[in-house]
Amino acid sequence: MTPITEVEGRRVALSNLEKVLYPETGFTKGELLHYYATTAAALLPHLRDRAVSFLRYPDGPGGQLFFAKNVPPGTPDWVTTAQVPRSSADSPARMVVVQDLPSLVWAANLVAEFHTHQWLVQSPQEADRLVFDLDPGAPATIVHCCEVALWLRERLAADGIEAYPKTAGSKGLHLLAAVRGSSSERTSEYAKALAVEAEREMPRLVVHRMTKSLRPGKVFVDWSQNAARKTTAAPYTVRARRIPLVSAPVTWEEVAGCRSPGQLEFRAEDIAPRLQDLGDLMSALTDPERAVPLP
Repeated sequence: MTPITEVEGRRVALSNLEKVLYPETGFTKGELLHYYATTAAALLPHLRDRAVSFLRYPDGPGGQLFFAKNVPPGTPDWVTTAQVPRSSADSPARMVVVQDLPSLVWAANLVAEFHTHQWLVQSPQEADRLVFDLDPGAPATIVHCCEVALWLRERLAADGIEAYPKTAGSKGLHLLAAVRGSSSERTSEYAKALAVEAEREMPRLVVHRMTKSLRPGKVFVDWSQNAARKTTAAPYTVRARRIPLVSAPVTWEEVAGCRSPGQLEFRAEDIAPRLQDLGDLMSALTDPERAVPLP
């Protein structure tokens, strides 16, 4: 019998709550749902009005992983969905938009990472986020990503853009900024120009091209996630990794002080105390007044 819970007046079916998703730590599906329910106040503003694609891992990170972009079968009619443009060759997709707590709990029951575009469903032609995904090629680690992030922070600040860091929840770092008035193409061009500049300034540390052979020991500054069709892991999403690591917002002090990869690893159970002490370190991103035009 599938338990039904009531969330803000909506009936949500929950399944397999005892199922262990992360065998290494014993973290269960019930704990995952509890994490999302208790983190909702910080997470929901980062999902609101954004089409969500789900990286689903119903049997845990060791099982099958698959991306779901279209509205999943059986989606309740009270979950918001939106028609989303795709490439000119494809017809538009219909995707889920997680607007409230019941929708978040329903989506979390699918066991998924939450990934969002850098634009809102009501204005897909305008990018409202600038994103850099700093991805270390072994033996480089997040420590090297932090060095690159500090350079990018200064460089963006010179253009009047304030960047906010979060862990990728795997091995790298993401930088996000709130922007306005430009298309995804224009935002991508700007991000690429900065990635090229970073490589020129730090040739032994940075690479701006995806070519695998160039990446060992360097940080790949991935600017391509600014493309309209691309999505990036949302702040506070749990990742499908060995252990329940979270894509966690961090302070610039933590970035500057990072000396070993473990310092910037945050698990689901670490997030509630961080929110209590620090609040949502990325809340400024959800304030339209803080968005700035690209130079």
